[in-house]
Amino acid sequence: MNLVQVAVFVLLMVLLAVMVWRKVAAAKAASKASADREIFLAGGGLSWFFVAGAITLTNLSTDQLVGMNGNQMLLLAWWELAGFVGLLLLAFVFVPIYYRNNCTTITQLLEQRYDGASIRTVISGLFLFGNFAIYLPAVIYSGALFMQTVFAIDASVVAIAAVFAVVGAAYAILGGLRAVAVLDTYAGVGILALALVVVFLALNAVGWDITSGVPEDRLSMVGGLDSPIPFHTLFTGMLFIQIFYWSTNQNITQKALAAPSVKEAQKGVIAAAVIRLLIVPPIVVIPGIVAFKLFGDVDDRAYGMVVAEVLPGWTSGMFAAMIAAAVLTTYAAVMNATITLWSVDFHRRFINRDVDVRPLNRNVGIIATIVSVALVPVYAGAESIINLLQELNGLLSMPILSAFIAALMFRNMDARAAVAGLVWGFAIYALHTFYLYVPANFGGVTWYATIGLPWLHYIDVMVFVLFSSVVVALATNRVVFGNRARLAIGRGDTQPDMA
Repeated sequence: MNLVQVAVFVLLMVLLAVMVWRKVAAAKAASKASADREIFLAGGGLSWFFVAGAITLTNLSTDQLVGMNGNQMLLLAWWELAGFVGLLLLAFVFVPIYYRNNCTTITQLLEQRYDGASIRTVISGLFLFGNFAIYLPAVIYSGALFMQTVFAIDASVVAIAAVFAVVGAAYAILGGLRAVAVLDTYAGVGILALALVVVFLALNAVGWDITSGVPEDRLSMVGGLDSPIPFHTLFTGMLFIQIFYWSTNQNITQKALAAPSVKEAQKGVIAAAVIRLLIVPPIVVIPGIVAFKLFGDVDDRAYGMVVAEVLPGWTSGMFAAMIAAAVLTTYAAVMNATITLWSVDFHRRFINRDVDVRPLNRNVGIIATIVSVALVPVYAGAESIINLLQELNGLLSMPILSAFIAALMFRNMDARAAVAGLVWGFAIYALHTFYLYVPANFGGVTWYATIGLPWLHYIDVMVFVLFSSVVVALATNRVVFGNRARLAIGRGDTQPDMA
Protein backbone atom coordinates (compact mmCIF):
# COMPACT_ATOMS: atom_id res chain seq x y z
CA MET A 1 0.00 0.00 0.00
CA ASN A 2 1.17 3.54 -0.72
CA LEU A 3 1.03 6.46 1.69
CA VAL A 4 -2.49 7.49 0.62
CA GLN A 5 -3.83 3.99 1.19
CA VAL A 6 -2.08 3.80 4.57
CA ALA A 7 -3.58 7.15 5.49
CA VAL A 8 -7.08 5.91 4.56
CA PHE A 9 -6.56 2.81 6.68
CA VAL A 10 -5.38 4.77 9.72
CA LEU A 11 -8.13 7.38 9.34
CA LEU A 12 -10.88 4.75 9.23
CA MET A 13 -9.50 2.84 12.22
CA VAL A 14 -9.19 6.05 14.28
CA LEU A 15 -12.69 7.14 13.23
CA LEU A 16 -14.09 3.77 14.29
CA ALA A 17 -12.33 3.99 17.66
CA VAL A 18 -13.62 7.52 18.30
CA MET A 19 -17.20 6.54 17.42
CA VAL A 20 -17.03 3.51 19.72
CA TRP A 21 -15.60 5.38 22.70
CA ARG A 22 -18.04 8.29 22.38
CA LYS A 23 -20.97 5.87 22.36
CA VAL A 24 -19.57 3.83 25.24
CA ALA A 25 -18.76 6.90 27.36
CA ALA A 26 -22.25 8.30 26.93
CA ALA A 27 -23.87 4.96 27.77
CA LYS A 28 -21.67 4.41 30.85
CA ALA A 29 -22.47 7.91 32.13
CA ALA A 30 -26.18 7.12 31.99
CA SER A 31 -25.82 3.60 33.41
CA LYS A 32 -26.30 2.82 37.09
CA ALA A 33 -24.98 -0.73 36.80
CA SER A 34 -22.15 -2.05 38.96
CA ALA A 35 -18.62 -2.30 37.56
CA ASP A 36 -18.78 -6.07 37.09
CA ARG A 37 -22.19 -5.95 35.41
CA GLU A 38 -20.91 -3.19 33.13
CA ILE A 39 -17.81 -5.21 32.15
CA PHE A 40 -19.53 -8.57 31.78
CA LEU A 41 -23.03 -7.65 30.55
CA ALA A 42 -22.78 -4.03 29.34
CA GLY A 43 -24.93 -2.98 32.27
CA GLY A 44 -27.81 -5.00 30.82
CA GLY A 45 -28.45 -2.14 28.42
CA LEU A 46 -27.77 -3.42 24.90
CA SER A 47 -30.61 -2.73 22.48
CA TRP A 48 -31.57 -5.35 19.91
CA PHE A 49 -29.51 -3.54 17.26
CA PHE A 50 -26.28 -3.96 19.22
CA VAL A 51 -27.13 -7.52 20.27
CA ALA A 52 -27.52 -8.43 16.59
CA GLY A 53 -24.30 -6.68 15.63
CA ALA A 54 -22.31 -8.28 18.45
CA ILE A 55 -23.52 -11.81 17.67
CA THR A 56 -22.92 -11.42 13.93
CA LEU A 57 -19.40 -10.04 14.15
CA THR A 58 -18.29 -12.33 16.98
CA ASN A 59 -18.73 -15.13 14.47
CA LEU A 60 -17.74 -13.41 11.21
CA SER A 61 -14.01 -12.79 10.85
CA THR A 62 -11.12 -13.69 8.60
CA ASP A 63 -11.33 -17.35 9.58
CA GLN A 64 -14.78 -17.33 7.93
CA LEU A 65 -13.97 -15.09 4.96
CA VAL A 66 -10.60 -16.72 4.27
CA GLY A 67 -11.32 -20.25 5.45
CA MET A 68 -14.72 -20.84 3.86
CA ASN A 69 -13.78 -19.21 0.57
CA GLY A 70 -10.58 -21.24 0.72
CA ASN A 71 -12.59 -24.44 0.22
CA GLN A 72 -13.76 -22.97 -3.10
CA MET A 73 -17.12 -24.72 -3.10
CA LEU A 74 -20.73 -23.65 -2.54
CA LEU A 75 -21.21 -26.51 -0.10
CA LEU A 76 -19.64 -24.54 2.75
CA ALA A 77 -22.65 -22.20 2.76
CA TRP A 78 -24.48 -24.86 4.78
CA TRP A 79 -22.55 -23.78 7.89
CA GLU A 80 -24.19 -20.37 7.65
CA LEU A 81 -27.62 -21.54 6.50
CA ALA A 82 -27.78 -24.04 9.37
CA GLY A 83 -26.73 -21.25 11.72
CA PHE A 84 -30.14 -19.67 11.08
CA VAL A 85 -31.75 -22.64 12.86
CA GLY A 86 -29.25 -22.45 15.72
CA LEU A 87 -30.01 -18.78 16.29
CA LEU A 88 -33.77 -19.36 16.31
CA LEU A 89 -33.26 -22.00 19.00
CA LEU A 90 -31.19 -19.51 20.99
CA ALA A 91 -33.93 -16.88 20.70
CA PHE A 92 -36.96 -18.98 21.58
CA VAL A 93 -35.59 -21.80 23.75
CA PHE A 94 -32.36 -20.83 25.47
CA VAL A 95 -32.65 -17.05 25.98
CA PRO A 96 -35.78 -17.40 28.20
CA ILE A 97 -34.02 -20.13 30.21
CA TYR A 98 -30.88 -18.06 30.78
CA TYR A 99 -32.84 -14.96 31.77
CA ARG A 100 -35.12 -16.93 34.08
CA ASN A 101 -32.07 -18.26 35.89
CA ASN A 102 -30.32 -14.86 36.01
CA CYS A 103 -27.15 -16.16 34.30
CA THR A 104 -24.00 -14.17 33.63
CA THR A 105 -22.16 -17.27 32.44
CA ILE A 106 -24.12 -20.12 30.94
CA THR A 107 -22.36 -22.53 33.30
CA GLN A 108 -24.37 -21.03 36.16
CA LEU A 109 -27.42 -22.76 34.69
CA LEU A 110 -25.67 -26.13 34.93
CA GLU A 111 -24.73 -25.52 38.55
CA GLN A 112 -28.39 -24.92 39.36
CA ARG A 113 -29.55 -28.01 37.53
CA TYR A 114 -27.04 -30.55 38.83
CA ASP A 115 -26.42 -31.87 42.31
CA GLY A 116 -22.93 -30.46 42.88
CA ALA A 117 -20.87 -27.60 41.40
CA SER A 118 -18.09 -29.57 39.72
CA ILE A 119 -19.77 -29.49 36.30
CA ARG A 120 -19.69 -25.68 36.26
CA THR A 121 -15.97 -25.65 37.00
CA VAL A 122 -15.10 -28.31 34.41
CA ILE A 123 -17.10 -26.76 31.57
CA SER A 124 -15.81 -23.27 32.32
CA GLY A 125 -12.33 -24.75 32.18
CA LEU A 126 -13.07 -26.31 28.79
CA PHE A 127 -14.41 -23.03 27.44
CA LEU A 128 -11.29 -21.24 28.68
CA PHE A 129 -9.08 -23.89 27.09
CA GLY A 130 -10.94 -23.50 23.79
CA ASN A 131 -10.64 -19.72 23.85
CA PHE A 132 -6.95 -19.72 24.77
CA ALA A 133 -5.84 -22.55 22.48
CA ILE A 134 -8.27 -22.33 19.54
CA TYR A 135 -10.39 -19.21 19.07
CA LEU A 136 -8.04 -16.37 20.09
CA PRO A 137 -4.87 -17.51 18.26
CA ALA A 138 -6.79 -18.72 15.18
CA VAL A 139 -8.54 -15.42 14.55
CA ILE A 140 -5.41 -13.27 14.79
CA TYR A 141 -3.41 -15.78 12.74
CA SER A 142 -5.92 -15.81 9.88
CA GLY A 143 -6.18 -12.03 9.97
CA ALA A 144 -2.41 -11.55 10.00
CA LEU A 145 -1.92 -14.03 7.16
CA PHE A 146 -4.50 -12.25 5.04
CA MET A 147 -3.02 -8.80 5.65
CA GLN A 148 0.49 -10.05 4.90
CA THR A 149 -0.58 -11.81 1.69
CA VAL A 150 -2.90 -9.24 0.15
CA PHE A 151 -1.16 -6.03 1.14
CA ALA A 152 2.45 -7.27 0.99
CA ILE A 153 3.18 -6.08 4.50
CA ASP A 154 6.87 -6.46 5.29
CA ALA A 155 6.45 -8.08 8.70
CA SER A 156 6.09 -11.59 10.06
CA VAL A 157 2.67 -13.15 10.66
CA VAL A 158 3.38 -13.28 14.39
CA ALA A 159 4.22 -9.58 14.51
CA ILE A 160 1.02 -8.59 12.68
CA ALA A 161 -0.98 -10.96 14.90
CA ALA A 162 0.53 -9.34 17.98
CA VAL A 163 -0.71 -5.91 16.85
CA PHE A 164 -4.21 -7.30 16.36
CA ALA A 165 -4.08 -8.95 19.77
CA VAL A 166 -3.00 -5.80 21.62
CA VAL A 167 -5.58 -3.53 20.01
CA GLY A 168 -8.40 -6.08 20.33
CA ALA A 169 -7.54 -6.69 23.97
CA ALA A 170 -7.60 -2.93 24.62
CA TYR A 171 -11.26 -2.77 23.56
CA ALA A 172 -12.18 -5.72 25.80
CA ILE A 173 -10.11 -4.58 28.80
CA LEU A 174 -10.87 -0.87 28.75
CA GLY A 175 -14.47 -0.92 27.55
CA GLY A 176 -15.91 -4.28 28.59
CA LEU A 177 -18.77 -5.92 26.72
CA ARG A 178 -20.38 -2.60 25.82
CA ALA A 179 -17.33 -1.47 23.85
CA VAL A 180 -17.12 -4.87 22.19
CA ALA A 181 -20.76 -4.79 21.14
CA VAL A 182 -20.58 -1.23 19.81
CA LEU A 183 -17.36 -2.01 17.94
CA ASP A 184 -18.98 -5.12 16.45
CA THR A 185 -22.03 -3.22 15.29
CA TYR A 186 -20.36 -0.13 13.86
CA ALA A 187 -17.66 -2.16 12.13
CA GLY A 188 -20.20 -4.75 11.01
CA VAL A 189 -22.07 -2.32 8.81
CA GLY A 190 -18.92 -1.52 6.85
CA ILE A 191 -17.62 -5.08 6.80
CA LEU A 192 -20.83 -6.59 5.43
CA ALA A 193 -21.27 -3.78 2.90
CA LEU A 194 -17.73 -4.03 1.52
CA ALA A 195 -17.86 -7.85 1.51
CA LEU A 196 -21.00 -7.66 -0.64
CA VAL A 197 -19.20 -5.24 -2.98
CA VAL A 198 -16.44 -7.86 -3.35
CA VAL A 199 -19.08 -10.45 -4.29
CA PHE A 200 -20.60 -8.12 -6.88
CA LEU A 201 -17.23 -7.23 -8.43
CA ALA A 202 -16.10 -10.86 -8.39
CA LEU A 203 -19.20 -11.98 -10.25
CA ASN A 204 -18.79 -9.11 -12.69
CA ALA A 205 -15.18 -10.17 -13.33
CA VAL A 206 -16.36 -13.54 -14.67
CA GLY A 207 -19.36 -12.18 -16.55
CA TRP A 208 -21.77 -13.40 -13.87
CA ASP A 209 -21.02 -16.96 -14.90
CA ILE A 210 -19.63 -19.12 -12.11
CA THR A 211 -20.66 -22.47 -13.57
CA SER A 212 -18.62 -22.91 -16.73
CA GLY A 213 -15.20 -24.41 -16.17
CA VAL A 214 -15.90 -25.26 -12.53
CA PRO A 215 -16.23 -28.94 -11.50
CA GLU A 216 -19.75 -29.98 -10.58
CA ASP A 217 -18.77 -31.03 -7.06
CA ARG A 218 -17.71 -27.43 -6.29
CA LEU A 219 -21.12 -26.10 -7.33
CA SER A 220 -23.29 -28.77 -5.73
CA MET A 221 -25.06 -28.23 -2.43
CA VAL A 222 -25.32 -32.01 -1.95
CA GLY A 223 -22.04 -33.17 -0.49
CA GLY A 224 -20.66 -36.67 -1.02
CA LEU A 225 -19.26 -38.87 1.73
CA ASP A 226 -15.74 -37.55 1.11
CA SER A 227 -16.77 -33.87 1.09
CA PRO A 228 -16.38 -31.35 3.96
CA ILE A 229 -20.15 -31.65 4.61
CA PRO A 230 -21.76 -34.97 3.54
CA PHE A 231 -25.43 -34.31 2.82
CA HIS A 232 -26.80 -36.66 5.49
CA THR A 233 -24.90 -34.79 8.21
CA LEU A 234 -27.19 -31.79 7.69
CA PHE A 235 -29.87 -33.77 9.51
CA THR A 236 -27.64 -35.27 12.20
CA GLY A 237 -24.41 -33.75 13.45
CA MET A 238 -24.83 -30.35 11.78
CA LEU A 239 -27.94 -29.61 13.83
CA PHE A 240 -26.20 -30.36 17.12
CA ILE A 241 -23.11 -28.35 16.15
CA GLN A 242 -25.35 -25.34 15.58
CA ILE A 243 -27.17 -25.82 18.87
CA PHE A 244 -23.87 -25.86 20.72
CA TYR A 245 -22.28 -22.95 18.90
CA TRP A 246 -25.20 -20.53 19.01
CA SER A 247 -27.04 -21.59 22.16
CA THR A 248 -24.57 -23.02 24.69
CA ASN A 249 -21.37 -21.15 23.79
CA GLN A 250 -20.38 -18.35 26.17
CA ASN A 251 -18.70 -16.37 23.38
CA ILE A 252 -22.07 -15.97 21.62
CA THR A 253 -24.72 -16.18 24.33
CA GLN A 254 -23.10 -13.51 26.50
CA LYS A 255 -24.19 -10.90 23.94
CA ALA A 256 -27.81 -12.02 24.17
CA LEU A 257 -27.64 -11.89 27.98
CA ALA A 258 -26.71 -8.19 27.89
CA ALA A 259 -30.13 -6.92 26.73
CA PRO A 260 -32.54 -5.26 29.19
CA SER A 261 -35.23 -7.92 28.65
CA VAL A 262 -35.96 -11.28 27.07
CA LYS A 263 -37.95 -9.65 24.27
CA GLU A 264 -35.16 -7.22 23.40
CA ALA A 265 -32.63 -10.06 23.38
CA GLN A 266 -34.89 -12.15 21.15
CA LYS A 267 -35.29 -9.29 18.67
CA GLY A 268 -31.51 -8.99 18.43
CA VAL A 269 -30.97 -12.72 17.97
CA ILE A 270 -33.67 -12.91 15.29
CA ALA A 271 -32.07 -9.98 13.44
CA ALA A 272 -28.73 -11.82 13.58
CA ALA A 273 -30.46 -14.93 12.21
CA VAL A 274 -31.83 -12.98 9.23
CA ILE A 275 -28.35 -11.59 8.48
CA ARG A 276 -26.97 -15.13 8.74
CA LEU A 277 -29.53 -16.38 6.22
CA LEU A 278 -29.53 -13.59 3.62
CA ILE A 279 -26.15 -11.83 3.71
CA VAL A 280 -23.42 -14.08 5.09
CA PRO A 281 -23.69 -17.15 2.77
CA PRO A 282 -22.79 -15.36 -0.50
CA ILE A 283 -19.82 -13.51 0.98
CA VAL A 284 -18.20 -16.70 2.30
CA VAL A 285 -18.51 -18.90 -0.80
CA ILE A 286 -18.95 -16.94 -4.04
CA PRO A 287 -15.50 -15.27 -4.06
CA GLY A 288 -13.97 -18.71 -3.58
CA ILE A 289 -15.75 -20.11 -6.64
CA VAL A 290 -14.71 -17.08 -8.68
CA ALA A 291 -11.12 -17.64 -7.51
CA PHE A 292 -11.30 -21.18 -8.88
CA LYS A 293 -12.39 -19.88 -12.27
CA LEU A 294 -9.64 -17.28 -12.34
CA PHE A 295 -6.73 -19.01 -10.62
CA GLY A 296 -7.60 -22.67 -10.06
CA ASP A 297 -7.32 -24.52 -6.75
CA VAL A 298 -5.53 -22.03 -4.48
CA ASP A 299 -6.92 -23.03 -1.05
CA ASP A 300 -6.91 -20.34 1.66
CA ARG A 301 -5.30 -17.82 -0.70
CA ALA A 302 -8.55 -17.64 -2.72
CA TYR A 303 -10.23 -14.70 -1.01
CA GLY A 304 -7.13 -12.54 -0.94
CA MET A 305 -6.38 -13.22 -4.60
CA VAL A 306 -9.91 -12.31 -5.67
CA VAL A 307 -9.83 -9.13 -3.61
CA ALA A 308 -6.51 -8.11 -5.14
CA GLU A 309 -7.91 -8.86 -8.62
CA VAL A 310 -11.29 -7.11 -8.50
CA LEU A 311 -11.00 -4.20 -6.08
CA PRO A 312 -9.61 -0.94 -7.48
CA GLY A 313 -6.21 -0.06 -6.03
CA TRP A 314 -7.50 3.06 -4.30
CA THR A 315 -9.81 0.94 -2.13
CA SER A 316 -7.07 -1.20 -0.61
CA GLY A 317 -6.73 1.04 2.44
CA MET A 318 -10.47 0.82 3.02
CA PHE A 319 -10.48 -2.95 2.61
CA ALA A 320 -7.51 -3.34 4.94
CA ALA A 321 -9.48 -1.39 7.54
CA MET A 322 -12.43 -3.73 7.02
CA ILE A 323 -10.29 -6.82 7.53
CA ALA A 324 -8.62 -5.31 10.60
CA ALA A 325 -12.01 -4.45 12.06
CA ALA A 326 -13.30 -7.99 11.44
CA VAL A 327 -10.32 -9.43 13.30
CA LEU A 328 -10.59 -6.96 16.16
CA THR A 329 -14.31 -7.47 16.67
CA THR A 330 -14.05 -11.24 16.97
CA TYR A 331 -10.88 -11.16 19.06
CA ALA A 332 -12.28 -8.57 21.47
CA ALA A 333 -15.55 -10.48 21.83
CA VAL A 334 -13.85 -13.79 22.64
CA MET A 335 -11.45 -11.96 24.97
CA ASN A 336 -14.37 -10.45 26.90
CA ALA A 337 -16.01 -13.87 27.23
CA THR A 338 -12.70 -15.31 28.46
CA ILE A 339 -12.35 -12.60 31.10
CA THR A 340 -15.95 -13.18 32.21
CA LEU A 341 -15.55 -16.95 32.55
CA TRP A 342 -12.37 -16.65 34.60
CA SER A 343 -13.66 -13.83 36.80
CA VAL A 344 -17.12 -15.23 37.56
CA ASP A 345 -16.55 -18.99 37.49
CA PHE A 346 -13.04 -19.26 38.95
CA HIS A 347 -11.57 -16.19 40.64
CA ARG A 348 -14.65 -15.16 42.58
CA ARG A 349 -15.50 -18.72 43.57
CA PHE A 350 -12.07 -20.05 44.54
CA ILE A 351 -9.69 -17.12 45.09
CA ASN A 352 -11.35 -13.87 46.17
CA ARG A 353 -15.10 -13.32 46.13
CA ASP A 354 -14.72 -9.57 46.71
CA VAL A 355 -12.03 -8.91 44.11
CA ASP A 356 -12.05 -5.60 42.25
CA VAL A 357 -13.02 -6.64 38.73
CA ARG A 358 -11.22 -3.77 37.00
CA PRO A 359 -7.60 -4.85 37.69
CA LEU A 360 -8.64 -8.50 37.37
CA ASN A 361 -10.13 -7.70 33.97
CA ARG A 362 -6.83 -6.13 32.91
CA ASN A 363 -4.59 -8.90 34.24
CA VAL A 364 -6.57 -11.75 32.66
CA GLY A 365 -6.69 -9.86 29.37
CA ILE A 366 -2.92 -9.37 29.33
CA ILE A 367 -2.28 -13.06 30.03
CA ALA A 368 -4.75 -14.14 27.33
CA THR A 369 -3.10 -11.79 24.84
CA ILE A 370 0.38 -13.18 25.49
CA VAL A 371 -0.77 -16.80 25.26
CA SER A 372 -2.76 -16.28 22.05
CA VAL A 373 0.16 -14.60 20.28
CA ALA A 374 2.52 -17.36 21.43
CA LEU A 375 0.24 -20.00 19.88
CA VAL A 376 -0.08 -18.33 16.46
CA PRO A 377 2.75 -20.42 14.90
CA VAL A 378 0.83 -23.60 15.75
CA TYR A 379 -1.75 -22.72 13.07
CA ALA A 380 0.77 -21.79 10.39
CA GLY A 381 0.83 -25.28 8.85
CA ALA A 382 -2.93 -25.70 8.48
CA GLU A 383 -4.05 -26.68 4.97
CA SER A 384 -7.54 -25.25 5.59
CA ILE A 385 -8.01 -23.06 8.64
CA ILE A 386 -11.82 -23.42 8.70
CA ASN A 387 -11.80 -27.22 8.48
CA LEU A 388 -9.12 -27.41 11.17
CA LEU A 389 -11.18 -25.17 13.46
CA GLN A 390 -14.33 -27.25 12.94
CA GLU A 391 -12.45 -30.44 13.79
CA LEU A 392 -10.82 -28.89 16.87
CA ASN A 393 -14.18 -27.54 18.05
CA GLY A 394 -15.46 -31.11 18.16
CA LEU A 395 -13.21 -31.78 21.13
CA LEU A 396 -15.35 -29.44 23.22
CA SER A 397 -18.68 -28.93 21.50
CA MET A 398 -20.42 -32.30 21.79
CA PRO A 399 -19.13 -33.21 25.28
CA ILE A 400 -20.30 -29.81 26.56
CA LEU A 401 -23.65 -30.08 24.76
CA SER A 402 -24.19 -33.50 26.36
CA ALA A 403 -24.03 -31.85 29.79
CA PHE A 404 -26.68 -29.32 28.75
CA ILE A 405 -28.96 -32.01 27.29
CA ALA A 406 -28.74 -34.10 30.45
CA ALA A 407 -29.33 -31.00 32.58
CA LEU A 408 -32.43 -29.86 30.72
CA MET A 409 -33.98 -33.29 30.16
CA PHE A 410 -33.33 -35.02 33.49
CA ARG A 411 -33.57 -34.37 37.22
CA ASN A 412 -31.65 -35.96 40.10
CA MET A 413 -28.34 -35.90 38.24
CA ASP A 414 -25.02 -35.82 40.08
CA ALA A 415 -22.60 -33.27 38.61
CA ARG A 416 -19.79 -35.82 38.76
CA ALA A 417 -21.77 -38.10 36.44
CA ALA A 418 -21.98 -35.30 33.88
CA VAL A 419 -18.22 -34.81 34.23
CA ALA A 420 -17.74 -38.51 33.49
CA GLY A 421 -19.77 -38.06 30.30
CA LEU A 422 -17.62 -35.05 29.38
CA VAL A 423 -14.38 -36.97 29.84
CA TRP A 424 -15.73 -39.87 27.79
CA GLY A 425 -16.80 -37.64 24.92
CA PHE A 426 -13.55 -35.67 24.87
CA ALA A 427 -11.45 -38.85 24.86
CA ILE A 428 -13.47 -40.69 22.20
CA TYR A 429 -13.45 -37.75 19.81
CA ALA A 430 -9.73 -37.17 20.33
CA LEU A 431 -8.89 -40.82 19.74
CA HIS A 432 -10.86 -40.88 16.51
CA THR A 433 -9.99 -37.52 15.00
CA PHE A 434 -6.33 -37.31 15.90
CA TYR A 435 -5.53 -40.94 15.17
CA LEU A 436 -3.28 -42.50 17.74
CA TYR A 437 -0.88 -45.09 16.40
CA VAL A 438 -0.26 -47.81 18.96
CA PRO A 439 2.81 -50.05 18.42
CA ALA A 440 2.43 -53.80 18.81
CA ASN A 441 5.22 -56.34 18.36
CA PHE A 442 4.46 -59.59 16.55
CA GLY A 443 7.23 -62.03 15.61
CA GLY A 444 9.90 -59.38 15.99
CA VAL A 445 8.06 -56.97 13.67
CA THR A 446 6.49 -53.77 15.01
CA TRP A 447 3.01 -53.04 13.69
CA TYR A 448 1.03 -49.87 14.27
CA ALA A 449 -2.69 -50.10 14.89
CA THR A 450 -4.86 -47.07 14.32
CA ILE A 451 -7.30 -46.16 17.07
CA GLY A 452 -10.24 -44.53 15.32
CA LEU A 453 -12.05 -44.92 12.02
CA PRO A 454 -10.42 -42.58 9.50
CA TRP A 455 -13.14 -43.28 6.91
CA LEU A 456 -15.88 -41.98 9.24
CA HIS A 457 -16.62 -38.28 8.86
CA TYR A 458 -15.97 -36.18 11.94
CA ILE A 459 -19.53 -34.75 11.89
CA ASP A 460 -20.89 -38.32 12.17
CA VAL A 461 -18.46 -38.93 15.02
CA MET A 462 -19.89 -35.90 16.80
CA VAL A 463 -23.34 -37.51 16.87
CA PHE A 464 -21.94 -40.65 18.46
CA VAL A 465 -19.91 -38.59 20.93
CA LEU A 466 -22.97 -36.58 21.96
CA PHE A 467 -25.37 -39.43 22.60
CA SER A 468 -22.80 -41.79 24.09
CA SER A 469 -21.71 -39.02 26.49
CA VAL A 470 -25.30 -38.62 27.69
CA VAL A 471 -25.59 -42.41 28.13
CA VAL A 472 -22.31 -42.54 30.08
CA ALA A 473 -23.50 -39.69 32.32
CA LEU A 474 -26.82 -41.44 33.03
CA ALA A 475 -25.14 -44.80 33.63
CA THR A 476 -22.56 -43.26 35.97
CA ASN A 477 -25.28 -41.39 37.81
CA ARG A 478 -27.16 -44.67 38.44
CA VAL A 479 -24.37 -47.21 38.93
CA VAL A 480 -21.69 -45.17 40.68
CA PHE A 481 -23.72 -42.60 42.61
CA GLY A 482 -26.96 -44.54 43.08
CA ASN A 483 -29.24 -41.85 41.66
CA ARG A 484 -32.20 -42.65 39.45
CA ALA A 485 -32.54 -39.84 36.91
CA ARG A 486 -36.07 -38.85 35.99
CA LEU A 487 -37.31 -36.99 32.95
CA ALA A 488 -37.87 -33.30 33.54
CA ILE A 489 -40.27 -33.07 30.59
CA GLY A 490 -43.88 -34.10 30.67
CA ARG A 491 -44.15 -34.63 34.42
CA GLY A 492 -45.09 -31.18 35.55
CA ASP A 493 -41.42 -30.31 35.94
CA THR A 494 -40.86 -28.20 32.87
CA GLN A 495 -39.33 -25.15 34.53
CA PRO A 496 -35.60 -25.03 33.91
CA ASP A 497 -34.77 -23.51 37.28
CA MET A 498 -34.41 -25.59 40.42
CA ALA A 499 -37.64 -26.79 41.98
